Order: sequence, then C-alpha cells, then structure tokens
Amino acid sequence: MGTLDGKTAAIFGVANHNSIAWAIAQKLAEQGAHLAFTYQERMEKNVRNLTSKTPGMESSLVIPCDVQSDSDLDAAFEQIGQGFGGGLDILIHSVAYAPTDDLRGRISQVSRAGFATALDVSAYSLMAMAKRAEPLMKERGGGSVVAMTYLGSERVVPGYNLMGIAKAALETAIQYLAWDLGPQNIRVNGISAGPLRTLSARGVGNINDMFTLIEQVAPLHRNIEQSDVGDVAAFLCSPAAATLTGTILYVDNGFHIMGLGMM
Repeated sequence: MGTLDGKTAAIFGVANHNSIAWAIAQKLAEQGAHLAFTYQERMEKNVRNLTSKTPGMESSLVIPCDVQSDSDLDAAFEQIGQGFGGGLDILIHSVAYAPTDDLRGRISQVSRAGFATALDVSAYSLMAMAKRAEPLMKERGGGSVVAMTYLGSERVVPGYNLMGIAKAALETAIQYLAWDLGPQNIRVNGISAGPLRTLSARGVGNINDMFTLIEQVAPLHRNIEQSDVGDVAAFLCSPAAATLTGTILYVDNGFHIMGLGMM
C-alpha cells in the first residue's frame, strides 16, 4: 500500500529522463498515484517513450499543452478530468523558461518581451493551472499543488538573472494561491531545489561552478539528485503533509542557510 493509492496527478514539465518532473512522477507512481503528463510539441517523443517503457506508467494520460495558450490549458484539464473520472488530487508545476539572450545578458538589458515571456511561462502558468485544477480538486475534497523554484528567487546567483525574478514571482504566487485555495482544502507549496543537471540548467551560466561551490560550502558537502526532489514532492502530496501550505521547502543539503561562500 502506497501513501498515494487511488490518487490522481497531473505532471507539467517533463522534457527527458533528467527532468525534475520525471523524478517526481516516478516517486508519485511508486506510491500508487495514477498519472497524466502534458508535453510541449517538441518533447512529445521523449514523454511518450518514457511513459511507455516505465512499468506502471504505460496507461498514463499523455496530453499536448502549451502553457502560454489558454485554449491548450482548457483542453488539457478537460482531458485530465475526463481521464480521471472528473477529479484531480495532485498538480505538479515544473515549468520555467526565459529567452536565452535575456537570460544570459545583463539584467538591466532584459527586453520587455523577454521579461513578459519569462513571467508568463514561469509564474503566471501556475496561476492559470490552479484556476483549472480547482474545480477538479474540489470534486475530490481537496488537493495538493507543488511548484519548483530555486534560491535565485531571493538571493543574487550570477548567471540565473532573469529567471531569479520570475521565480520570485512564482513564490509569491504560491503564497497567495495557498490563501486563495485554502477554503477548498487545496494546499499549495514549493520546492527550492539545489542545482541539477537538467535540460533547463544548460541555459544558466556558471552551472558547473555552482556544483563545485555546493560541495565545498553546503553543510552536508554534497550535491542533490533528482530523486531527492521526488521524495520531498511525494511527501508534500501525501496525508503526512496535510497541514503544510504556502511553504517553500529547501532541498539543497542546507546550502540556503550559508552566508559565506556565496557566489
């Protein structure tokens, strides 16, 4: 018996086997959850290959969705609701993007269009998903929403730049959504994970230096793995976390507490 037996989960953000969203999906499935995945058009093959070749996930829903499209979001949540018999228990938001030139350049030179895109994809999308998940979760007596963030939202991390601003907006959205959705027994939390070797991390400058720094400075003197994030996400979606909402949990081996040694 898993802690999530009979629960349903929608996963946004799987790109390949290194994605944090995929690690979370695996942990949710291990605990008995039934899964639905959305994908960007260019990632369809990856997502379908992963689900079709993973025991227990062969029957997962796999649905196209551009998070910048209201019509795509409407269609995706309609299919999720129908596929799960009208209800949803868990929503995983692991989506972020900023145009490369705006991400790697000086923050004072970020374009208006690049800023709008980064905030739309990385922060507003959580609000848009929560809006559509609320009636489905209400049918189940409540639910859990978990979004991925990073320390660059509150401290300057050279190379993270525009994405840090977008994640700051995301974390504030988490708090306000927790208040907004609390009366429906819907909990909204975030996980601030340490650096990982993912597809999106390739766009961040100094990523290799960050891995080295964490091994030197973090209290546990090691970097995290994708499965570490998956474990905490599964906890946040379980009955054991029933009193947690509006919270950001740090999964970084303690690096966030350090004052000296920051880049």
